[in-house]
Amino acid sequence: MEKETDKGGYTFNNEELGTVKIANDVVAMIAGLAATEVDGVGAMVGNITNELMGKVGMKKQTKGVKIDILDGNVSVELAVILEYGYNIPTTCNKVQEKVKNAIETMTGFKVSDVNIRIVGIQMASVK
Repeated sequence: MEKETDKGGYTFNNEELGTVKIANDVVAMIAGLAATEVDGVGAMVGNITNELMGKVGMKKQTKGVKIDILDGNVSVELAVILEYGYNIPTTCNKVQEKVKNAIETMTGFKVSDVNIRIVGIQMASVK
């Protein structure tokens, strides 16, 4: 059995062994890490609060990720900066597949959609 908790997460009950609680931030972290593993993704972009906190040394692993979990179905929204020279549709398809597979494999949730908002292009650094 699974149920939504009041603090943003899900609890799985096992009569014999106990319960497992998965916080929404854990699912968001899985999505963010999976997205950044794809070649062509330069960075994740958060809201202004996350950006300011990152500048003072408080980095959050869920930056640029918004998730909604309803009845075990996950909807993911990502804000990303892509690297220059990569095909945008191909790279985004890879991100969608990687994020969907990572969440479903690690949590057992069903991913209904992975929506990507491209907020910029990162130029290669000159060495």
